[in-house]
Amino acid sequence: MLREQLYRIVRKAEPGDRLGKAYDIFIMLVAIVSICPLMFKESNSVLDTIDIVTVYILFFDYIFRWISYDYISGRKSPQAFILYPFTPFAIIDLVSLLPSLGLIGQGWRILRMLRIFKAFHYSKSFTYILNAFKKEKRTLCSVLVIALAYIFISALAMFAYEPDTFDSFFDALYWATTALTTVGYGDVYPISNVGKLISMISSLFGVAVISLPAGIITASFVEEINKDKEKREQEGKPPRDDNSSIVERVLEADRETEEAHE
Repeated sequence: MLREQLYRIVRKAEPGDRLGKAYDIFIMLVAIVSICPLMFKESNSVLDTIDIVTVYILFFDYIFRWISYDYISGRKSPQAFILYPFTPFAIIDLVSLLPSLGLIGQGWRILRMLRIFKAFHYSKSFTYILNAFKKEKRTLCSVLVIALAYIFISALAMFAYEPDTFDSFFDALYWATTALTTVGYGDVYPISNVGKLISMISSLFGVAVISLPAGIITASFVEEINKDKEKREQEGKPPRDDNSSIVERVLEADRETEEAHE
């Protein structure tokens, strides 16, 4: 069937699938090229052509995935076609295409940057990161709640002690955020001794808050890599090099295809 053939092409390529691998690389390159016009302040005919060609390629990729989603999801029912537009990657794909399709104003052209997630979708490293976030989501959410609570409390305290320094409570929140992340742009700063004390505490607390999730994610990321290595060793496959060039990936796919035929 035609839809089954589309599914074999648009799905994430498996080892030995040369056509699927080539399609994955092609879509990644198209997604990256499609955001290049955002690097220029003024548009021209070349940039407009790049935008039109790439957006239609990505739009047809969206349609192909939609009509073959019953194979992708494993649900052999009409319900699969209803669910696809509400899946995370489908929403991101559609929203990123809307400005170029003229369905929303060009003031939203920044949404085209979401197309980079199309390239991330095929990256094994990105899969490791997603798995790490999913695994540690409870811990990360707890850290996020603590950080947001401290930003609000420190902003409230600073706004109460130094009302002349901040024009609004939002300015105090802005300062608290930059202080917590130890950025400190210097455009807004405390004057009173109490305000300076709050600023010092925020900076010290920020070091702990920022470093804690970084260590958690790094440990989980390394664990995901080790799991993948062990899985490939059990299957008798060489370790995966996700940073290899496109040519090396194609050659690897060719070798796996030959081994499968043998």
